[in-house]
Amino acid sequence: MRGSRAERATGRNVRTAEFRQGKIVMGSRHGLEIRAATPADAPGLSDLLALAGHPVPPRMLADRLDDLRQESGTTLLALEWGPPNGLVQLHWYRPLHRPQPVAQVTALFVAKDDRRRGLARLLVKAASQAARTAGCGSLEMLTEPDPILHAFCLATGFVPAGGRHERALRKKA
Repeated sequence: MRGSRAERATGRNVRTAEFRQGKIVMGSRHGLEIRAATPADAPGLSDLLALAGHPVPPRMLADRLDDLRQESGTTLLALEWGPPNGLVQLHWYRPLHRPQPVAQVTALFVAKDDRRRGLARLLVKAASQAARTAGCGSLEMLTEPDPILHAFCLATGFVPAGGRHERALRKKA
């Protein structure tokens, strides 16, 4: 069987994430793109968030996306021939007890019709790359007691760490 695990899981020829001009870009010849969200993406993101039960007016969302670009974090979108299919938002912070900043996934959504196709896994992969680029040493995801979410975290390299899941971003020497 040829291709990477992501290619086999999604049925698409996916290239690895790259950091270009301050943006994470992950492309495919088959129309999938993962990139940083901009205020111009607010209408499509507003629709996606509303479907996930978190309605936010597009204008307010555009302001929040603009503010986030000035802070320590990013929102990445998965787009495939149109409006956003998924998003991951992360923030990084510097705890006193760790030598490197920690990135925390604060939102991960995939449109209902696009689930079970590997998009969330690709979004986590792109979030990991963004966190590495920001100098973070680990990525964490706060989780509720949900067996499906727990299985997803384990399958994407996270380990349980007291109410959250954590994953190292660099191999230990």
